[in-house]
Amino acid sequence: MRTPNFASYHVRKWYTQFESTLANETGALADGEPIHKIVIAAAVHNPYAGRFSEDLDLIITDSPKLGEEFGRRIAEAAAGRPIESYGKACLVGSNGEYEHGNAFLTAVFADPVREAVGGGASWVPSTGKRGAPGAAIDIPLAHKDALYVRSHYDTVTVTFTDTPSPDEVVVIFAFATRGRLHARLGGIKADEIQGQDGLR
Repeated sequence: MRTPNFASYHVRKWYTQFESTLANETGALADGEPIHKIVIAAAVHNPYAGRFSEDLDLIITDSPKLGEEFGRRIAEAAAGRPIESYGKACLVGSNGEYEHGNAFLTAVFADPVREAVGGGASWVPSTGKRGAPGAAIDIPLAHKDALYVRSHYDTVTVTFTDTPSPDEVVVIFAFATRGRLHARLGGIKADEIQGQDGLR
């Protein structure tokens, strides 16, 4: 077992990725503000690497504290920019189970992140997989308050050159400040959200 350095976790590394898109793929300039996408990730030791356990409390119990730190970091990275969409993911090292990654991504982890971005009525799109250092993962994005807002269906692709090690899980949260540039597939617009059920 690694020595804990954040609550009950051993976090080896934190990552922040920030990208700003000023024009779409054909060169059409942004219809309004550029889209800023921010990824916060942590390489965390997996206490269940190499063994099966029915109980995953070693991961779940302190995950709200991990969520609070993710929330603090996204607020810092956003620097006052409003966050409109989000998504989460995990990359699990080869000695772990996909279920170990999912244990990091439960609602008790995500709720402090929602608070940090001004609330979020919709569920957080999620994905994950097992992989080695350098594996790429696509993180789905959707509007944080209404899943039916088509303009905010998007993706962020990330890779980490030195993680996950076999006994690690990379916990990842992605965010965007607006929908896709020049989205034109109809549906509910972000300024038409009713905010009643997390869907519309």
